[in-house]
Amino acid sequence: MPCDTSPYVSKGLLCLVQLHSVRRLEGKQLEDGRKQLYCIFAFKITMELVFLPALARMAVSGGTHGNELSGVYVVQEMERQRKEKGESAWPISVTTVLSNPRAVKECRRYTDTDMNRCFNSATLSLPITDSSPYEIRRAQELNSLLGPKGSTAAIDLICDLHNTTSKMGLTLIHYTTSDWVTLHICKYLQTKITKVPVRVLVLDVPISDAYSLESVSKHGFSIEVGPQPNGVVRADIYIVMKEAVDLTIDWIHKFNSGMVFEGGDVEAFKFIKSVDYPRDPDTQSLTAAIHPQLQDRDFCLLKKGDPLFLSFSGETVKYEEEEPLHPYFINEAAYYEKKIAFHLGKKMLLTIPSVQVQKD
Repeated sequence: MPCDTSPYVSKGLLCLVQLHSVRRLEGKQLEDGRKQLYCIFAFKITMELVFLPALARMAVSGGTHGNELSGVYVVQEMERQRKEKGESAWPISVTTVLSNPRAVKECRRYTDTDMNRCFNSATLSLPITDSSPYEIRRAQELNSLLGPKGSTAAIDLICDLHNTTSKMGLTLIHYTTSDWVTLHICKYLQTKITKVPVRVLVLDVPISDAYSLESVSKHGFSIEVGPQPNGVVRADIYIVMKEAVDLTIDWIHKFNSGMVFEGGDVEAFKFIKSVDYPRDPDTQSLTAAIHPQLQDRDFCLLKKGDPLFLSFSGETVKYEEEEPLHPYFINEAAYYEKKIAFHLGKKMLLTIPSVQVQKD
């Protein structure tokens, strides 16, 4: 089977990890599971402790969407801390980035096109002309600053900060089930943050197709915190986001200092599909809104017959899928233009090995 190979773990072992690191909580178990008992045994023995390189450089970016203000003010506060304390403000090298300054100035999600869809390899390779959208030009600038994407010169980790209007608590989004660094950071945040639920969302797409800023780094994830309206900063949401950034820096410092982080299970959700609102077939205008029984219940378990939408004439549209799934980004304001009422995900457990910094 195809694997994301790594210079730090042999291809054979990594394939074993990728094969056995996902234990689904819902649906069928892995086929031929009994035939893999020997491989699982080998995995548990050989992958007991994985040594990984130190993380020398980290970037914290805010304002990728210019009207998601918590990240803007976290970056502003970190820049104030650097001005006050110098580079000793943090125990590791941290670069702060205001990702989309033009959109931030106008307090808009974007000016020409959604920059959070501009970091796939194809878009980063587009020739730049006078008519190129601002966000594509800016994405290529950030790729030069923090990447290049997929190269050994890329920064070690990017933490990209976002808000959502959905009631998702703190959600950590990344692209792979086999990046032990990001998954260990997610596990660490889940144990340390108690103010809101902390969930992990895996998109599981090839890195060349990964379209958001954090994919430029060797490791990386985006942080979504909500609910928060666009163009507004809420103190409680800001505090949660800042705590997540501080804890990420804390984990990296401890890891670089030689601490062993024990492996275990990380609960995560894997993206399955998106669901649109009911629409008039002729005008494409909405004919229903999110049902009151679903609103603000991100990551609940949807079962067949559960209400999804309430039409403007009073009828309930129900969930008709046989497989129970979990909705998230429910009624996200920014997704109306994308024709998305919510995404659906499948819950799973990811088993990760213990890790320690690689010794010189």
